[in-house]
Amino acid sequence: MELFRGRMIDHVHLRAKDLAKTRRFYGAVMDALDIPIGTDGEDHLGYDELWIDALGKDQASATHVHLAFQAANRAMVDRFYKAGLEAGGRDNGKPGERPYHPGYYAAFLIDPDGNNIEAVYHGAAKRSAEAVVLKFDMP
Repeated sequence: MELFRGRMIDHVHLRAKDLAKTRRFYGAVMDALDIPIGTDGEDHLGYDELWIDALGKDQASATHVHLAFQAANRAMVDRFYKAGLEAGGRDNGKPGERPYHPGYYAAFLIDPDGNNIEAVYHGAAKRSAEAVVLKFDMP
């Protein structure tokens, strides 16, 4: 068994008020970012390190976070933004350069539960590794 994990975060878990709306939004933006769905159940879905489930009866509210996905290029950021708007997301920053570092190109959307979702392309930069691979010896 092998698990592939990103650079610093092992996983992010969101709780959705309306899982159908959330499924539509994330389905569109993940497709734009070429990130395949990993799990898709009646009350949950998952993409790589992102897990989303329906708000339970005993939980007061959906989560509210800022979450940034890595994009392979500027066109992918643009596709993310367009797909997210078409799937019910709200604008929170059109695609464009940001002052965070040279080449930082990003777009921001508000998902159906109020989370600030970003797609970012860091420009011409080299990665030290594509991902961390965890390998388990299974009995």
